[in-house]
Amino acid sequence: MSQDTEPSNIEDPRITLRTAQAEDVEVILEFIEGRAEFEASGHQVEADADQLRETLFGDCCFAEVTIAEYDGVPVGFVLYYHNYSTYLGKPGLRVEDIYVKPDFRGRGIAAKLFKNLANLAIDRGCGRFEFSVLDWNAPAISFYEKLGAKAMDEWMVFRINSQNLKKLVGVA
Repeated sequence: MSQDTEPSNIEDPRITLRTAQAEDVEVILEFIEGRAEFEASGHQVEADADQLRETLFGDCCFAEVTIAEYDGVPVGFVLYYHNYSTYLGKPGLRVEDIYVKPDFRGRGIAAKLFKNLANLAIDRGCGRFEFSVLDWNAPAISFYEKLGAKAMDEWMVFRINSQNLKKLVGVA
């Protein structure tokens, strides 16, 4: 997750949000790569435009994307999908990526994206939305706390990568 230090400018008329379309895959990929570079994990990006087009806009869409524009130019995005809380008995939203280009941070763009997601979660009857942040990203953590987010310190994230998925089912 990238940071946006001042949530006070979310009413700036130069900032607009729109639902991404299939023709936005190159821009989405640019944002994914920008986020990965920010996190020093660019070498981990395997996605390409064709994969994004299929998984985001194909027959079975696995996630949704909102593009943030500043004066009509794409400058950030949020990619999210539904999850489910058995405790709440309700769906939730999971933010996978949020990114704002460095030159546009501090203008309220990320705050506007989060406010939009909060409205979407309410409209869809979601009980919450969740996201992860790297523990070294202090500006982002501070920003999220200002929005009312709480760290879930008692939870640990586990991941089974594609190689280990194959091992798990005995095909590797």
